Amino acid sequence: MTVSPAPETAQPFRFPVAARYAGMESSPLKDIFSLAAREDVTSFAGGIPDPALFALEDVRACYDWVLTHRGHRALQYGVSEGEPELREQAARRLSREVATDASQIRVTSGSQEGLFVVAQALLEPGDVVLVESPTYLAAVQAFSVHGARMVGVETDDDGVVPGALEEAIRTHHPRMVYLIPTFQNPTGRTMPVARREAVAEVLRRTGVPLVEDDPYGALSFTGSTWAPIAALPGMGERTILLNSMSKLMSPGVRIGWMRAEGPVLDTLAVAKAAISMQSSVVDQLTVARYLETADLEGHIARVSAVYRERRDAMARAIAPVLPAGAHVTHPDGGMFLWAALGEGYDAQDMLAEAVEAGVAYLPGWSFFAERPDRSTMRLSFVTHSPAVIEEAIGRLGAVIARHG
Repeated sequence: MTVSPAPETAQPFRFPVAARYAGMESSPLKDIFSLAAREDVTSFAGGIPDPALFALEDVRACYDWVLTHRGHRALQYGVSEGEPELREQAARRLSREVATDASQIRVTSGSQEGLFVVAQALLEPGDVVLVESPTYLAAVQAFSVHGARMVGVETDDDGVVPGALEEAIRTHHPRMVYLIPTFQNPTGRTMPVARREAVAEVLRRTGVPLVEDDPYGALSFTGSTWAPIAALPGMGERTILLNSMSKLMSPGVRIGWMRAEGPVLDTLAVAKAAISMQSSVVDQLTVARYLETADLEGHIARVSAVYRERRDAMARAIAPVLPAGAHVTHPDGGMFLWAALGEGYDAQDMLAEAVEAGVAYLPGWSFFAERPDRSTMRLSFVTHSPAVIEEAIGRLGAVIARHG
């Protein structure tokens, strides 16, 4: 049989794309990893841990133990709720700040899947989600593709402003509030205890549930830690708390969990099953073994000391190259600095020139649910050595100066 060639005038076939993904052929998250892979660019765009700091031998030993002693089970299907050993370890870890039973844990493939599971379980098209302004860009994406409308709430150096939050609740009647109280992405800010208590009081009084994201809280540079808002009186039952091992053990393993109470736990498990059925059993058992046997606290202390040195190097290097009136955060932990260059600057317009100069950052506009400040940029200090940071920030400073 002879197949006729397609007419030269025929248009290439294109699959129809759902309206919620229209115009999203790319995304800031996808672009982060593209920039990080370029050998000619020093990338501050992504919160990508330095692989030289991974506890490789400990992780290898845990995989070896799991495959040797639990091999047949590890390679089999699991349950949507998560493997019992990991849920026990997650509950034990959380219970240092908020009383948690293994039955209250649902395992996810990192916090990112957790956000998608929450959106799938809780949101209807047209629902409003209140978020910090700015907030984590991938949370905005996860909620938006489920038809929700993000409304940004005013923040200051202590995080979301309680009065503004209450006014936004009264005006918009949100389905939920999404917050990152500790070493926030993108700003690095941390809510003091008094601010957390004030936010909790607003949420209790208005009856609005909280989705609290805490992937960075253990990475403290001062030795101080902050209990999650979920630990405050009356907040455990109205909070879904997300944690991840990505920033502590390995982002490649893709294991995290959610803590919740009551009937929503069943809904979260059903939503998880619909999305991915289960997280990798071999990875779950390996993370459980790691949490049981490895010196995670010692590893966190070593990594945090390195990150603190790199934060200091970036802070020293960036201060003299910023324009007058610019503002930059100085976080007590986590992975990010947040710089607002001020009126007349557009970090997106500067990016191509910066990349040409061999340095990359993430323009801040993508972290705003609405009314973006286009002069802002997020810079991660965790991937590179102080010497590399200082040299690259010098090149970035030259770009900023040309746009002044």
